[in-house]
Amino acid sequence: MKTSLTWTKGVFSNLCKIYANGDHIGDLKESSFSQSAKGIIRGREYLFRTHGFFNQSTEIVDSTNHKIVGKIQYNSWRSKATITLNGKTTNWKYDNVWNTQWSLSDTDGTIMKFKSSTTKGHIDAGPDDELLVLTGLFVKNYYMQMAFVVIFIAVIIPVLT
Repeated sequence: MKTSLTWTKGVFSNLCKIYANGDHIGDLKESSFSQSAKGIIRGREYLFRTHGFFNQSTEIVDSTNHKIVGKIQYNSWRSKATITLNGKTTNWKYDNVWNTQWSLSDTDGTIMKFKSSTTKGHIDAGPDDELLVLTGLFVKNYYMQMAFVVIFIAVIIPVLT
């Protein structure tokens, strides 16, 4: 059975709030000027720590026992990612050219769909996919940050030269 979730995030906020039937069930908070984030969903806390410069990947750590429970590997075109959680592989990808819809899938097909506008969105998820909810939002935020960096560099370099 699918679960319907919503999320909100301010335009310049680093905090994404997740809701189920109007009840606040989780947060994803990015650390400013750092390549890490903290996610909490239904009382479980996880850390997302990104490593590398050109070929970045992110470790997902269970804050309760400090064990690595997953990894995110990004593709070089910034449109897909491979998520490994507890030995299971899931693929993250954009579903439209505006990057407002994305999904997670495995060998059995699509397991989660996300839709977004500027400050809010909708998630169709399975009942036991809570860490995947956080991870799907984290990857989207990661790609948004990378896009802002590229735009910033494209604007600043011509101004400085």
